[in-house]
Amino acid sequence: MSAPRRIVVTGATGFLGGALARHLAAARPWDRVLGLGRDAVRGRALQAQGVEFAALDLTDAAAVHRVLRGADIVVHAAALSSPWGRRADFVAANVDASEHVAEACVAHQVRRLVHISTPGIYHDGRSHRNIREDQPLPARAVNDYAATKLIAERRVLARCAAGGVAAIALRPRAIFGPGDSAILPRLADALRRGRLPRLGAEDCEVDLTYVDNAVDAIVLAMDASWRLAGRVYNISNGEPVRIWSVIDRLADALSLPRPQRRLPRPLVLALASAVEAGYRRLRPDREPPLLRYGIELLSVDMTLDIGRARTELGYRPRVGMDEALNRTLAELARKEPRR
Repeated sequence: MSAPRRIVVTGATGFLGGALARHLAAARPWDRVLGLGRDAVRGRALQAQGVEFAALDLTDAAAVHRVLRGADIVVHAAALSSPWGRRADFVAANVDASEHVAEACVAHQVRRLVHISTPGIYHDGRSHRNIREDQPLPARAVNDYAATKLIAERRVLARCAAGGVAAIALRPRAIFGPGDSAILPRLADALRRGRLPRLGAEDCEVDLTYVDNAVDAIVLAMDASWRLAGRVYNISNGEPVRIWSVIDRLADALSLPRPQRRLPRPLVLALASAVEAGYRRLRPDREPPLLRYGIELLSVDMTLDIGRARTELGYRPRVGMDEALNRTLAELARKEPRR
C-alpha cells in the first residue's frame, strides 16, 4: 500500500471524471479523493459513493488555487465537449480553465497532473488508420472543441514543464459505456427517429474506448515514472470496429430497424454545410440537426496507434470490445421505452 495521497479530479460530475472518482474511492480507500464539478445533484451521488465533492467553476482562478492547495495528484477531466457552440465558451471552459489548473498545480507543487486531451485534434475529414501521437496535425481544427483542446494541451504541458510539475496528457478516443449520454445514446436517438441513413463504406473502421479502460489508462498515468513527464498518449480499446456493424448491433439490441436507406456521402456533406451556414447566421446558439463532423465520424476511418501507451505506461485494455458493447447495449436496452 502506498502512502495516502490527496487526489483531485476535475469534471467529476461528467462521464469519465465520475467513473474515475468512483473507481479511486473504491480501489484506494486510503487515499482522499476530491471530485470537482458544477452539477450538485451528481455531486451528492458521488458523496454517497465515498467521494468528497466540491462545486467549483474552474474559470475562477482564485477558487482553483484554493481547492488544489495540498493536492498530490490532479486529473483534469473537465471540458466543454460538443461539436457546436460559441467559441468564447470553448475558450473559457477548455483553455482558461486548463491554464488555471496548471498554474495552481505549479504554485502548489502538485506532483503529477494528468490532462485529458482528445484525438479530435487529428480529424481533418479524411480517413486515417493507426494515427501516432506525432502525426502532423491539420492546419485548421475541425471545430472549436478540437481547436481549444489542442491549445489547452500545449499550454498545460509547457507550463508544467517550466514549473516543475510532472504532467502527462492522454488522448482517449470516443469513450463509451454504461452511463454515457453521448455516443451510442445519440445514435440510438437517430435510429428511433429514422434519421440515420447509411453513409460511406460498410468497412469504415473507427476506434472506441470503453470507459473502464480509459480509467485504467488514467491510473497508469497517475502512477507513471516522472521520466515520462511531458509525454502524450493515444488511448483506445486497441480493437478497431466497423462503425456500421456497431450501429446494426445497436439497432438489434433496441429492437429497432437497421438503417437501410443509403445516401451519397458528398450530397449529405453539402447539405450539412448549408444547414450549418444557416444556423451560424440565424441560430448560432443552437446545435444544427445535421453537422459535417457527425457525418464524417460515421464515414471516415479513424484508428489510433496505442503502441506508446502499451510500451511506456503498460496500458493493456482489460475489457474487450465485444464485452464492452454487450455491457453498454444491455443497459441501453433496459432503458429503452416500451412501444
